[in-house]
Formats: sequence, C-alpha cells, structure tokens
Amino acid sequence: MLEALFLAGVDTFRLNFSHGTHEDHAKVHAAIRALETSVGRPIGILQDLQGPKIRVGTIKDGKIAVAAGENVRFVLSGSDGDKMSIPLPHPEIFDAVAPGDDLLIDDGRVRVRVTGLAADSIDAKIIFGGVISNRKGVNVPTAVLNLSPLTAKDRTDLEFGLKLGVDWVALSFVQKPGDVIEARGIIGNRAGIMTKVEKPAALEHIDDIVRLSDAVMVARGDLGVEIPHQDVPGRQKELIRSCRLLGKPVIVATQMLDSMVAAPTPTRAEASDVATAIYDGADAVMLSAESATGQYPREAVAMMSRIIESTERHKMYRSIINASEPGEEETAPHAVAAAAADLAAALHASAIVAFTSSGTTAARIARKRPQVSLLAVTPDQRVSRQLCLLWGAHSVLSADVNSYEEMVDRATATALAEEFAQRTDSIVVVAGVPFGEAGTTNNLRVVQIG
Repeated sequence: MLEALFLAGVDTFRLNFSHGTHEDHAKVHAAIRALETSVGRPIGILQDLQGPKIRVGTIKDGKIAVAAGENVRFVLSGSDGDKMSIPLPHPEIFDAVAPGDDLLIDDGRVRVRVTGLAADSIDAKIIFGGVISNRKGVNVPTAVLNLSPLTAKDRTDLEFGLKLGVDWVALSFVQKPGDVIEARGIIGNRAGIMTKVEKPAALEHIDDIVRLSDAVMVARGDLGVEIPHQDVPGRQKELIRSCRLLGKPVIVATQMLDSMVAAPTPTRAEASDVATAIYDGADAVMLSAESATGQYPREAVAMMSRIIESTERHKMYRSIINASEPGEEETAPHAVAAAAADLAAALHASAIVAFTSSGTTAARIARKRPQVSLLAVTPDQRVSRQLCLLWGAHSVLSADVNSYEEMVDRATATALAEEFAQRTDSIVVVAGVPFGEAGTTNNLRVVQIG
C-alpha cells in the first residue's frame, strides 16, 4: 500500500505519534526506507508529535449531558465526575483563565463560559450544550497556557524518531517563538522543525515563529476550533504568504478530502478546498484520516494529485500565483534566485538546476514559483528528503561539485538523466560559490546542452 500511495503521488509520509507504538512506527519507517531504495527516489518522513493535549478526566458513568444555561464546575482533583465536579487535571488552565473566558470541549461541540474561579475549581455556564465524555479535548482560545510544546511523552517519542532518522518533526500547539527555540535545543540540525499553527496565540507572533521554523503546517483542525470558522480561510492565505516571503515550505492540512474516509469520491466543496490551497501558493497539501484509516487511501491520494495537476494547468493559475507573489528580500542571494526564475521563463529553458547543500538555494528559487521545472541537486541525503516538501522541486541526490566545469557537466547530465531536458535544450544553473557552503546563492549560468 505504501508503494501504491507513493506511485499515486505521495512525496512525504506522516507518522502520527498521537497513535500507535514505537514498534509500529519503526516498521512503517523501515518499509518507507525500503520503498525509497526500490524506486530510487528520495521520500520524506514527517514525525508528528502529539503535543500538550488538554483533556477532561474520567466522568462518572462515562459521560454527562449538559444543556445551555446550566451551571457546571470543573475541579483540579478528587472528583466524582458529575456536573459539579468535572475533572480537569491541568493546573495550567486554572492559572491562565479568567471570568468571561470560554472553554471548548470536544472540538467545540460543547462551549462553556467561566463565571468564577477558585484555587482548585472553575465555575462555568453552559453556552452550547451537548455531551461531555471521558478524555475529551479542551481548548482555551483566549488564554496563553504555561505549557512546553514538548510533553514527557513527546520527548521520549522525539528521541526515538531522531534515532530512526525522520526528516521532519512537527510541533503541536506552538504558542510562542520560545517554543520553537526550546525544540531546536533538542533537535538541533538532526531534522527539520515544522511548526503546526493551531493556536490563536501563535498568530500574534507568527513572523518570528516562521523565521525560527524550517517549515509550517496550517493545522486547520484545532485552529478552526479556537478561532471563528469564517476567519480560517483568511488566516490560511496570510500564513502561506508569510512562509512564501521567507522561503519556508508551508503545508495546508485537515479534512481536505474528509468524505473520502468512507466514500470513493470527494464533495465538490472539498475539491474546491484543495484547489484553493494550490491557488494560495501552498507547497504541499496533506491527507489525514483519508489515507490513515479511511476505506479509499489510494483513491484519496490519486484524487488529491489530480486536483493539484488540474489546478496548476488552469489558465487562471499563473496569473493568481504571480499576483500573490510577496516582495523580494533585498539581498544578493534572493536577487540571484529571482533572476534565475525570470531568466528561465524568458529563455523558455527546460529546467532550473539548483545546486544546494542545505536546501536554501532551492527554497529561494521556489518562492518565485517559477514556470519551469526545478531540479534540486544536493549531496546531503537528509536535505534531499526534506526537499520533497518544497514547491515544484524534483530532488536529486548527487555528489558535491568542486569547480565550474564540474557544475556544468553535472547539471547537464542530471537534467538529461532525469528527463527534464533534451540534447538541444538550454538550462539555467544556480549555485553558491565556494561550492558546498550553505546559503551562498551567488552564481547563475545559462547552459546550452550539446
């Protein structure tokens, strides 16, 4: 099935550490790496950490039905689990909330408003009624909780994932730039850090968070619980633009083809949702339950791939992408990358070949969303796998180059071998000199093959 999903269009596989055992994930990781060897193409692996999920405790009889207007009480400990003693074993909530704040339970299906506080209890009034059952999640959109983004479970999972050799680590429920810095202290350069934006507090510091991250996920599930539904599409566009400006890959995720969990085709609205993310300029779109537990995983991947391809071929696509292009950063490396994209289009070149040791050169070119194919050539296997997420990039693992002549020969051979060019075509080659030094995008060549 992993091979079928790859052939249908998957570039990166996500391992969701909210579920499954370490043994389960190790088996899937090994299978993906075996598949990578079999197909001869780099494949990215993303470890998605659970994060500090806030949940109610154990309810008497398993659940409580509550109606709008009723009063309830949440208690820190020692509860019977009835309406006036709903267990909420998270002291950070008691420290952070104030009267007037809302608590959203079970993805917002039940909403309560805080009316009073004590050291170990919270009195609240039911705004939207429903059923509160064991271990349901609790969101507090108006408060910044004193929580590390890495729980004890996350730290154990993270060390396991890094030993396996995952390419990306996704941080859940990031609230502030310091959360990313804390994770960087543990991860270092062993994997790319992907920040999941799903808290309103993160939106207040988003520029700093994006700068500190290697990639961003627009995690619309929890974000759509904590901010009004009508605000999510606009926030999605803002986040994609911020990431594109800074040359950071951005993924749009959650319920993109949700009906395909149980049906072989999506709704028209879902197809439009995926297309909207493509028109917005996202680097990648992500499936969740559709491919993890759904009945039609292969069909869901193939459908998403067809929507992407159809959208990018549409006559309106290029004008929309160009219109949303962020301003240039006034640096020589960005200017060289932008010039490469424009020059390749003007010359009707077959491809842009970017030699990149850290992925930065390829990212600078990709942020322009060039009209021609981008071959990202790197000597670093981890970077080649991470580049699978980058917009338009065809990642190629190759030994480093040490001279101009070797650069031209390698670029030509790669473009021909990967079937991105023919003997009479021209290609645009971008690199940094000295060769192999990260971040030095300063050299641009036009090469006529043959």
